[in-house]
Amino acid sequence: MATVNPDPDFDVVLLGTDIGIYGLARAFHERYGIVSTVISRVIAGPIKNSRIIDTIDIGEDSGRPETLAALEREGRKRKAAGRTTLLLSNADTFSRMLSDQAEWLRQWYVVPAVDGSVLDMVADKVEFARVCEELDIPTPRTLLQDFSRADEADWTPDEVDLDFPVVAKPAVGAAYEGLKFEGKQKIYKVDTPERLREIFGLVRGAGFRDRFVVQELIPGDDTAMRSITAYMDSSGEVTLLATAQVLLQEHQPLAIGNPAAMVTTPFPELMDQAERFLKHVGYHGFANFDVKLDPRDGVMKFFEMNPRIGRNNYYVTAAGANVAEFITTDLIEKQPHDQVVVRNEILYSVLPQPLLRRYLSGEARALHKRISAKGVHHPLVYPDSLWRKAYVVAAKANFVKKYATYYPKPTDSGF
Repeated sequence: MATVNPDPDFDVVLLGTDIGIYGLARAFHERYGIVSTVISRVIAGPIKNSRIIDTIDIGEDSGRPETLAALEREGRKRKAAGRTTLLLSNADTFSRMLSDQAEWLRQWYVVPAVDGSVLDMVADKVEFARVCEELDIPTPRTLLQDFSRADEADWTPDEVDLDFPVVAKPAVGAAYEGLKFEGKQKIYKVDTPERLREIFGLVRGAGFRDRFVVQELIPGDDTAMRSITAYMDSSGEVTLLATAQVLLQEHQPLAIGNPAAMVTTPFPELMDQAERFLKHVGYHGFANFDVKLDPRDGVMKFFEMNPRIGRNNYYVTAAGANVAEFITTDLIEKQPHDQVVVRNEILYSVLPQPLLRRYLSGEARALHKRISAKGVHHPLVYPDSLWRKAYVVAAKANFVKKYATYYPKPTDSGF
C-alpha cells in the first residue's frame, strides 16, 4: 500500500458503485494517500465498508436532481474549507450529466468533462464507426435501427441486410441504462430475423426511443478481444496508452462483454489507431476502446469507445502506470506528463484461477500459466477492512455459479 504524498492538497469525489470506482479510489490512495468520497444511490459491495472510501448514500430512487444536489452540498463544503476537489465518474449516464452540467459544477470542482458535441460523437456507436471509416480504422459492418418514431402505430423495424447471427446493442449506452424490462441484456446475440424483431418489440415496449445498432458477428471466443485505455491531456497530448488481451469476459445478461481476466501486453498498432482517433475528434480525458481480432482476415476491428476510464481500469495501475497520476498531473498540478506506454505484462483477474483455467486452452492457457506465475492482480484485493476480505471471497465464489448458469463452456463466438 505504497503512498507518495501523506497529506495531499486536493480531494477526490467519485460517482458510481462498481469495481471501476473502487479501482480509481485505490489508485488515488496508492499514489497520493487520498481517501475518496463516493456519492451513490446504492452502497454496493465493491465500495462498501472500505477505509479508503467515504460513502454518501443518496437513496436508490434518486435521479439526476438528487445527485446534483448532493454534489453541490459536498462542493460547497470543500470550497469553504479551501480545498480543491477533483470530480470523476465511470458510467455513461454520469459522463453525460457531467458534460451537461460542467460549467455549473466548476463553481466547486475540477471537472474533466467531455465537451457535449465530442461526447455525442464518441459515445454513439454509429458516429464512432463513421469516424473510424474516415481514419481507415477497421470496424464491423454496422447498420442502424432508429426508434424515434416507435410511438406511431404503424412503426415497424427495418429489414437487416446482414447474415445472421448478428449482434444488436444500443447506439448510446446512456439512453438504455435506465430501462427496465424482462429479458434485458447489455448486448444481444441474435440468431434469426424473427428473434431480432422480438427484441426490438421488447425495447420499444420499454419506452426506448433512441437508436440500436446491428453489427455483423465477428467470430472468435473471448480471447480474441482486446482492451485499450488512454488518457488525453488538456493540451491535446495522449500521455497514457495501455492495451490488454482479454482471457475471459463476464457473461451474465447485464454485464456481458465486461472483461473478467486480462493480460496487459503492448499492441502498438492499436495504440497508434486509438491515439489517432482521439486527436482527430479533439477528445480530452480517459477513454476505453473495445477491439476484436477477426480470425477471417487477421484484422483488429474496433467496436466502440467508452468516454470514461472503464470498469476494469485497475489493470493499467497494476501494470505500473497509476491512472490517478495522469489526471492529477494534468488538471490539478497543471503540468505536462511524458507519454507512458504500458509494456509490463501482468494478469488482471476478478475470477478464481481454477475457474479461469477451465475456459482456456492452447496459446491462451500457456499465456495464463506464464503470466500468472508472476502473480494475479485483483482490484478489490487490497489491505482494507476484514469485511472486504470476506466480500472478495464471496464475490469470487459467486462467479462459479454465474458461469455455470450463463456460460457453462466456451463457445466459438464468445456468446
